[in-house]
Amino acid sequence: MAHFAKIDENNIVTQVVVVDNKDTSDAEGVEKEHIGAAHLEKILGGTWKQTSYNGNMRKNYAGIGYTYRADIDAFVPSKPFPSWLLGLWVVGVFRAHPFPLDQAAISRSFSQAKPQSTGFSA
Repeated sequence: MAHFAKIDENNIVTQVVVVDNKDTSDAEGVEKEHIGAAHLEKILGGTWKQTSYNGNMRKNYAGIGYTYRADIDAFVPSKPFPSWLLGLWVVGVFRAHPFPLDQAAISRSFSQAKPQSTGFSA
């Protein structure tokens, strides 16, 4: 079974469906996204993109209201707060840091850290 998301003219996911393998596979039985998308366009209309529960494609499993971003080929959830940023190296959205960080500052911070006592002794 394959999963597909219908996206509107603004690339917003409006529907997610399951498609039988026979409707997504070529003559050799190899699953092809364009075959499944064409099948859905024919019977339901619209534009369809394949999605995956396990994140094998498009970073996230598509959900209603997610945005498909062609520039990064990903389904992206809406930001919970305007200050949050999209982290492209890790899936999802992240809170904006209150001040810029550079690699040197991070290295200094870790090199100056001292172990903290837990107050317990063995």
